[in-house]
Amino acid sequence: MNKYILAIDQGTTSSRAILFQKNGHVVATAQEEFSQYYPNPGEVEHDPQEIWQSVLSVVEGVCDKANVEKKQIEAIGITNQRETTVVWNKETGKPIYNAIVWQDRRTSGTIDDLKSRELQKEVKMRSGLLLDAYFSGSKVEWILDNVKGARKLAHTGKLAFGTIDSWLIWNLTGGKTHITDVGNASRTLLLNVNKVQWDVLLCELFDVPMDMLPDLCDSSGIVAYTDPAIFGEEIAIAGIAGDQQAATFGHTGFHPGIAKNTYGTGCFLISPTGKELVPSEKSLLSTICWGLKGEITYGLEGSILAAGSAITWLRDGLGLIKSASEVSELAESVPDTGDVFFVPALAGLGSPYWDQYARGTIVGISRATTKAHIARATLEGIAFQVYDVVRSLEKESNTPLELLKVDGGAARSDFLLQFQADLLGVPVERPAGVELTARGVAYFAGLATGYWSDLQEIQQLETTTTTFKPKISESERNALTSRWADAVERSHRWA
Repeated sequence: MNKYILAIDQGTTSSRAILFQKNGHVVATAQEEFSQYYPNPGEVEHDPQEIWQSVLSVVEGVCDKANVEKKQIEAIGITNQRETTVVWNKETGKPIYNAIVWQDRRTSGTIDDLKSRELQKEVKMRSGLLLDAYFSGSKVEWILDNVKGARKLAHTGKLAFGTIDSWLIWNLTGGKTHITDVGNASRTLLLNVNKVQWDVLLCELFDVPMDMLPDLCDSSGIVAYTDPAIFGEEIAIAGIAGDQQAATFGHTGFHPGIAKNTYGTGCFLISPTGKELVPSEKSLLSTICWGLKGEITYGLEGSILAAGSAITWLRDGLGLIKSASEVSELAESVPDTGDVFFVPALAGLGSPYWDQYARGTIVGISRATTKAHIARATLEGIAFQVYDVVRSLEKESNTPLELLKVDGGAARSDFLLQFQADLLGVPVERPAGVELTARGVAYFAGLATGYWSDLQEIQQLETTTTTFKPKISESERNALTSRWADAVERSHRWA
C-alpha cells in the first residue's frame, strides 16, 4: 500500500491540503477560502471554527481527489499563518472570541505605552522581536481585557491561548494536546529565544497567565496522534511550522549569502543563521527557524505586511482587475509607471521601518495615469519593499546577498521577479512549484517518521528552477530606489 505525507497549510485567506509522495511530487491539492472580517479600520478577524471546518473539508477533498484512504497517510504536517491569535475555553473547546489576525492593528496603543516605558531594548533582547501590534502578545491581552469574564477564566486555568497550529492540533486530537513548535512560539513576543522557553517577564508585560500557553516542541517529531473520531484513524502529527519557516525549509540548501523570500499575503524574507542567535540592532527580527532533533536553527527575518494583499486590494477594493493573475499582464502593457509609486502600507509598514501608523500611499498620479500604471506600481512596490529588507539584512549580517530564493503566489509573476532581480542586482531563483510552505512542513513530518531518511535524501529530490538575472545598470537602480525612498517618507505616521 502506497503511503503519503499530508500537509495542512492553513493560510491567511484559505486552507489547503496537499498530499506528497516519496519522490517529493504532489499527488493532489484541495483548497477552500474562508471569511475575512473587518470590524473596524485596521482590524482583521477570522472565525476559528470556520477555519477548523475548512481544514476538515480540504483533507476530505484531497483524499477523495487522490483516491487515498486515511490509513495510507503516514503522517500529517501542519503549517499556519503565524501570529494570528486564538483563545479558547479548555472545558468547552470553544473560542471565546474570533481569531485576531497578524495584520490587525487594534493594539497599537498598548504597544505605544510599552515603548514609552522604554521597554523596547529589554523586549528585543529576550524575544528577538520588536514591540509591534503584529505579534501575538498584545492580541492575547486585548482578548482577555475585552471579552466579559475572560480574565477570571484565565486566572482559574480554564483558557488556552494558541496560534493557529495549536488550535488545529487541539481539535485534531480531540482536546488532548495543547502544543506549538519553537518557531511559532518565537513569533508571540512571549518566548525567550535565547533560553527557548516562555518568559515570565514578557508574560507579565502583556498580563498573560503562563498556564494559558501551549507546551513547546520541535518542528519535526511525532508530537501527537489524531483522535480516531476525526478521520477514522490514528494518524501521527509529526511536523509543525509557521508558514515562513516551513517555506524556508522547503527550499533546502542554505548557506550565508542566500535568503528566502515568500511573496504571499505579506512578504517574509528569512536568512537562516545557524545554531547561534544573531541579534539585530534595529530593523530585523531574530527568530527561530525550526527545532530539529533537539537543535535550534536561528535566522534573521524581515517582515513586509502587505504584498499579495495589495494585489487583492486592486481586485476587491478598486475593481481594477477581475483576477489576481491579470495584474502582470496589465502591468506589462505600459513601459513604466509614469513616475507613479505605490507604498502598500495597508497594515502599516514592517521591516525595516516598523511604523504601525504608516498607511498605503500612491504618489505621482497625473491626468495621464491609468490603471495599468497603478498595477505596475503595485508589483514594483512589493519588490521595492523586499529591496529595503535585503539591504538591512546585508548590513545586520555583514554578508552581501548572492542569491534570493523565492516562493508564494505572487512569485508566479515573471515581471515581478525580473524587476526584483534588477533592483537587488543578484539572481532570483524560483522553483517549478512555488508553494514551498506545504513542502517544507511535509519534509518535517516525513523526516520524523523515516518516510525520508535524512536531509541529504530530501536535497536530492528532483527540482526544477527558473533564474532571473539583473538587467539594469547601477545608475538606473539608484535612481529608482532614491525615488522610492521619497515615496516611503510620505507614507509614514499617517494614521
